[in-house]
Amino acid sequence: MRWFFGGLAAILIVVLIYLGSAAVSLAGLAAAARSGDGAAVIARTDVKSLTQSLADQIVGAYLDRIGQSRQVRPMERTLVRGVGIGFAEAMIAKMLTPDRLTQLLKTGGIGANDGLPSFEGVPKLADLDTGNVLSLLQRFRFIQPVEFAIRISESSEPELYSAVKVHFYGTGWKMSGLVLPEKVARDLAAALPAK
Repeated sequence: MRWFFGGLAAILIVVLIYLGSAAVSLAGLAAAARSGDGAAVIARTDVKSLTQSLADQIVGAYLDRIGQSRQVRPMERTLVRGVGIGFAEAMIAKMLTPDRLTQLLKTGGIGANDGLPSFEGVPKLADLDTGNVLSLLQRFRFIQPVEFAIRISESSEPELYSAVKVHFYGTGWKMSGLVLPEKVARDLAAALPAK
């Protein structure tokens, strides 16, 4: 019986270390955003995964928008998704410079320039209280063994919901996605070419 409780305690300790390391990495990302350190933000970001995450959301919002006025056939959906991802990735590449990504995480928006639309309304990662571990753990959502989402919005309502996704990359955790509030995704989708 003693072996059972010892094994259970060891598993609990490993899980706490695992979740704690993700929380510490998120705290480092939030601190880098607060201080405006673009190099540290980029060092804690998997830019390729983040680009894909944002492109999928923006193209999905675009497809929802055109689907409101007419039926989008499966072949058209595939074509739009393929072409739209290219346009969205070009726009996102301008968003993911060290300064702009830091601005987004710190202020919740980016000003218009270089063909990039102005937008705001993303909850500020810099405002997340990373020192309150219990509150932070309540915001964790398991996606897969090496990936978590941490809610940064106050609300879980779909229109307002936003989260940072972190995944284990190399020797630590990196931001791999940013779930945009639906309104922000629609605003960015409106900047894509109409056809």
